[in-house]
Amino acid sequence: MERLQKMLKDYYGLEHTVVVPQKGGWAALAYKVQSDGHTYFLKVYEKSRVSTPKWTALIDDYVPVLLWLEEHSRLKGKIPVPILTKDGSYQCEDDEGIYLLYEYIVGDTIADTELTKDQVRQLAEMIAELHRYGEEVPLVTSAMKESFTVPFLEQLRSTLDGELPDHLGKELLHHIDRLKKLMLKVEELSEALKNRDLRMALCHTDVHGWNLMSTGQHLKLIDWEGLKLAPVEADMMSFVDEPYFSEFMRIYANTHSQYEVNIEALTFYQGRRKLEDVWEFMEQLLYDTQADADRKATLNHLKKELEGITP
Repeated sequence: MERLQKMLKDYYGLEHTVVVPQKGGWAALAYKVQSDGHTYFLKVYEKSRVSTPKWTALIDDYVPVLLWLEEHSRLKGKIPVPILTKDGSYQCEDDEGIYLLYEYIVGDTIADTELTKDQVRQLAEMIAELHRYGEEVPLVTSAMKESFTVPFLEQLRSTLDGELPDHLGKELLHHIDRLKKLMLKVEELSEALKNRDLRMALCHTDVHGWNLMSTGQHLKLIDWEGLKLAPVEADMMSFVDEPYFSEFMRIYANTHSQYEVNIEALTFYQGRRKLEDVWEFMEQLLYDTQADADRKATLNHLKKELEGITP
C-alpha cells in the first residue's frame, strides 16, 4: 500500500492515508482511502491488464462531460465525478496503474437484488434525463461519438481460426459456429447503421445492478467509462429483458413521449455486447496473468456468455 499512499500524497496532497482493498469491478481494482477524517474511493486500472487501454483511453474525454452534467442537469448528486489532482488533472498514473479518486459513496451495490418500484422510477428518470442531452452538449468529443464499428472482431475471428490453448478450445468448441454467425450479423448491422440518420444522445452504455448503488432512499449510477453519444438503444439494451421494462418505459415516456425502440439498433447493441464480453474473457484467459481461482472464475463467466448466444 506504500506505493498508493505515495501516489495519493504526490498527486492529491493527502497525508496519513489508510488504504483498504474493496471488492473491485470488471475493469478496475478498488480501495477505500481514509485521510484526516475524510473517506475517498480510489479506482485503480492495472497497466498489466490487456483491457486497461480500452477502459482508460477516454478518461479525459468523458470526465468533462460528467462534470458538465453534474453542474447543468438533474443528474446532480446522482453520478460520481472524480476529484481533480493538485494540478487539475482528472487522472494520474505511475508505472503500475492509472488512478481516479472519488468521494466515498456510503451505500449498497444493487448487484443481483431486484429493484423496488421506486428504484425503477428513479432509474427511468435518470436515463430519461441523460437522454435529453445530445450533440449540442459542449465538450463532447468526436472520440465519444458512436461510429458503429466493431474493432475487436478481426482479432476475435483470427483467434477463433487459430490454435487455441486446450482449456479455451474445449469451452469454445461447440459455440464457434454460433459465434461466427453472430459476428456476421453484427457486421451487417454495423454497415447498415452507418447509413441511418439516427438521433444521438448521451448514453451510459453499461447499466446493470453492479453499476447501481442505493444510498438510503436514493439511487446512484456509477462506472461511466462507456459514456457515449449514441442512439439510445445503447442503453435500452440493458432494460428490454428486465421484468420492470414496461414500468420503466411508462416513466421514460414522460420525458420522451415520441420514442419508439429502433429494433435494428437494439439488435446491433445486444449482439456487439455479447461479442465484447466473450472477447474480454478470452483476452483475460489468453494474455492476463491470473491466479488459479481468478482463471476458473473467468472460464465460468466465458461459459455463461457462450451459452447465452442463441442459434
